[in-house]
Amino acid sequence: MAPAKLLMAAYAWSALAITVVGLAWMFIAPPPSMRVNRDGLPHFTPKVEHPITGEAVSMDDLIRHYRGD
Repeated sequence: MAPAKLLMAAYAWSALAITVVGLAWMFIAPPPSMRVNRDGLPHFTPKVEHPITGEAVSMDDLIRHYRGD
């Protein structure tokens, strides 16, 4: 194998390793910005019950309502 092919193979394998390690790191220990939205609400928050109608309302809708958006 020529030196250029060895260098290209090493470059490709190192790029693959960096990508896999980076993705694994984001899934194992995600940064705080990936856990909550811009309002500080966790992404997978369950819906809450409307006290009068009894229907399910998302927390995002409640935040927008009380914030005045």
